[in-house]
Amino acid sequence: MEPKILNYVITLANEKNFTKAARKLHLAQPSLSYQISKLEKELGILLFNRENEVSLTYAGKVFISHARQIINQFQQLNSEIIDVAEMKKGQLLVGSLAHTGAYMLPKTISRFKDKFPGIDLILIEDTSVNLQLLISSGQLEIGLMSMPITNNELEKETILEEDILLAIPTNHWLASYEEVDLKDCKDEPFIFIKEGNHFRKKTYDLCVQSGFEPKIVFESININTCQSLVTAGVGISFVPRMVVNEFQLTNKPVYLPIKAEKINPKREIVIAYKNDRYLSKAARAFINTMSELYN
Repeated sequence: MEPKILNYVITLANEKNFTKAARKLHLAQPSLSYQISKLEKELGILLFNRENEVSLTYAGKVFISHARQIINQFQQLNSEIIDVAEMKKGQLLVGSLAHTGAYMLPKTISRFKDKFPGIDLILIEDTSVNLQLLISSGQLEIGLMSMPITNNELEKETILEEDILLAIPTNHWLASYEEVDLKDCKDEPFIFIKEGNHFRKKTYDLCVQSGFEPKIVFESININTCQSLVTAGVGISFVPRMVVNEFQLTNKPVYLPIKAEKINPKREIVIAYKNDRYLSKAARAFINTMSELYN
């Protein structure tokens, strides 16, 4: 059995149509049909049902499960061979949370491309849950995200641990304080990042750990929108320290440290990758570049 036949079977299973699969494989349709039939004869069992839409038989599902593992091993072998060429060319798939990536990736990418101009970077923004799934399935090699990470198939390297601050209007009664005890904010109106973001869960939990559930008057997907609303006096909001330095409004909120007696007002930013996969030289160089900038 030749390795290329594995790709033929996988492509046909994905496309569910001989003509479409042949086109994707740059083969003539009769040639693909012949190759699949020849394989089935060698194995002595049908891999595909051919009535109406092409679909996998039970034997086909077993076959394709192993075929994908073998293809994955070939891809890992290819990655290692490319590395031998001293990173003169290649591709790196990087995932990131939107908010975190907006502040950390531009400098990292600029420095990385200066060092390794031949490496193409493909960036994917998504939620933490989806990024973990994409890394676990091999669709991304590394991902920039915040703790906690719940997928035990992933290895993590800490890039940055930063304070979470409380943004308040300049005329707020807390504005003259040097730091704030969250318990004193139980009756304040809060502006929160929308659900589905780990920063939202982390900051909501800080309130609960301080003995109250926050009174949320507004939610946004954009942390800069939250700050603008604070400036306008709509409420108070949690902000990562890195965002404070980049926020461009002339009239900024007041940013107060949060008293850390029984709570931990910090967040940990990590790079995650699959723990049983070969980590390419490009990925390692990208992680090292980011660590040099932020660690």
